[in-house]
Amino acid sequence: MAELLATGAVRKMKTALASPVAYTMILGEHEIPLNPYLGKQLQLEFLGVINCIHCNRKTSKSFNQGYCYPCFKRLAQCDSCIVSPEKCHYAAGTCREPEWGEQHCMIDHIVYLANTSGIKVGITRGSQVPTRWMDQGATQARPIFRVSNRLQSGLVETAFKSHIADKTNWQAMLKGDAEPRDLEEVRQRLMEDCADELDALFQVHGLQAITELIDEPDVHIDYPVLEYPSKVKSLNLDKTPVIGGTLLGIKGQYLIFDTGVINMRKYGGYNVSLLATG
Repeated sequence: MAELLATGAVRKMKTALASPVAYTMILGEHEIPLNPYLGKQLQLEFLGVINCIHCNRKTSKSFNQGYCYPCFKRLAQCDSCIVSPEKCHYAAGTCREPEWGEQHCMIDHIVYLANTSGIKVGITRGSQVPTRWMDQGATQARPIFRVSNRLQSGLVETAFKSHIADKTNWQAMLKGDAEPRDLEEVRQRLMEDCADELDALFQVHGLQAITELIDEPDVHIDYPVLEYPSKVKSLNLDKTPVIGGTLLGIKGQYLIFDTGVINMRKYGGYNVSLLATG
């Protein structure tokens, strides 16, 4: 007999760095620890209602992982510079929400190396370490620069992009852990390869604004996965309102069932019921 665990609007799963990572599903006001359900039958049922994760209005379609269209067009957190921080236009006076920009963009950011589906470079607010790495499914991560704002993090990341990936192959990430790498060796090689670009940034922004982190330790992350899929099949609540099966693992923001995988972050604002079915 099915047991209703919770009903509510989906939010990004909470993570806690442990061995393995501890996951909590957020449905409205409900928080459901998921690790105890590994190896058990779970079911997600989309109830046909989507509420914007910012203003809570009902919307027939979700934009940018949970926003209604007016919020998507209006909010600074939905602007293209969030995905491409090197395009930050706060200094030009054209930020959609200057106060939001001051709180979230004009603060310390970390440029890091992570091993997800392979080695990549990424950026995140200082307060989001190590959460960002767990959300990406990284098994190794290491900070390599601290910078004073989001624009500078994007400029450093851009300098590295021609030498290293800046995106995760999510299908490969969900098929297993990437081969361990020596992140210090990668860091040193990147510093050599990008020396000219970095020197130019130091001259413009100053050594105090862009600080190389030399002695930061690697962070190793284990995920609660019983079995990785040999073939990744994506489950879609819009096409199939009821999904589920045996929960084989959780990695990044994905639930791994024996029937397929689902990116919970993609369905922010979707009202769903979570049931234990066996």
